[in-house]
Amino acid sequence: MSLPLTSRNPDLARLVQDGYELAILHNHLVISGVPYVNSKGEVRLGSLVSDMGSISGDVTVSPVAQHVTMWSGEHPCDSSGKPLEHMRHASGDQVLGPDLIVNHSFSKKPSTGYRDYHHKMTTYVEIIERHAKLIDPHVTARTHRFIESDDPLSPFHFPDTASGRVGITNAMRKLELARVGIFGVGGTGSYILDLVAKTPVREIAIFDDDIFLQHNAFRAPGAPSSADLRILPKKVHYFAGIYSRMHRGIVPHDFAISADTIDMIGALDFAFVCMDSGEPKRLLVEYLEKNGVAFIDVGMGVELIDDALTGLVRVTTSTPNKRDHIRQTGRVSFKDGGKDNIYSKNIQVADLNALNAALAVIRWKKYCGFYKDLGHEHHANFALNGNVIINEDKA
Repeated sequence: MSLPLTSRNPDLARLVQDGYELAILHNHLVISGVPYVNSKGEVRLGSLVSDMGSISGDVTVSPVAQHVTMWSGEHPCDSSGKPLEHMRHASGDQVLGPDLIVNHSFSKKPSTGYRDYHHKMTTYVEIIERHAKLIDPHVTARTHRFIESDDPLSPFHFPDTASGRVGITNAMRKLELARVGIFGVGGTGSYILDLVAKTPVREIAIFDDDIFLQHNAFRAPGAPSSADLRILPKKVHYFAGIYSRMHRGIVPHDFAISADTIDMIGALDFAFVCMDSGEPKRLLVEYLEKNGVAFIDVGMGVELIDDALTGLVRVTTSTPNKRDHIRQTGRVSFKDGGKDNIYSKNIQVADLNALNAALAVIRWKKYCGFYKDLGHEHHANFALNGNVIINEDKA
């Protein structure tokens, strides 16, 4: 599966966003930390377990037939310590997998069955928990504690609860690309990495042979320490170390783009080109075009005039359906700068780098269908002094 089950299925995502300690272990849905009352009238914590039989591929379906749940802990009782016999199904230890043993099972079926796993699990939790609340009103199964990812194949180390809680899981699935390349992780490229690392792209390949130096710290996301700077890390290794804490698929490549290395890039589904103009960029663009890869080239032209900055932030998109515009004057240059090229001034400021990255990532998400795209612009300039965006080269 490409996204974890809790991200791909709204019923499971709702359990996570509601704050339940949810995990999927050995093909079973487990909610831990459920308060219950034992036979001594004491409040304890148990785990509610359901099989995942009502699933097709990696999509859950209504568990109408699977109304039985299992329980790890003593049999739940009411507030006086009397067992809840009305839902007892069977008792006896059962090993479902390593570190997953259940002691009882329950049967409580609504007349129309359960709509989904959220309905099923919350119904059982409420039946069990309400008696514990009579003893301690503050107990709850909705602890909002951190949980690890339920899927070792997920690109994330922990579930994307941000998408699930606002109902954009299906839209997020449009960003499930196998491999995206970011060429240059300087000011703008590093912010692009920051944003793309929060999407379900399987692999994010970052290319740059430069060292992360002190001046880079002032136009990149995050806050490096003095110790980080002293070891003079390659940019790709520095950023991979940061973003690999969240995303499993950050792969650094610390070689420069050249005729000798161009074939080392490999297959890509999309690319962000954040490199200075010159022969390496020309080689890269020709490689991407040859292999049918859509890409976005970013640029920033900032000048100091009368002790104030002005200039442009550029996002140029190239897709298999429209490529002819990128070599036009003012679009993408492959020359090594020049006094008349505003994009060669190399004045960079962190907020403009972040803006350039955000505009590029928004354009990529529009291309993928995550955002509505009514303009289909393939070239856009943000004019700093007038605070306007000019869209051109519409497809």
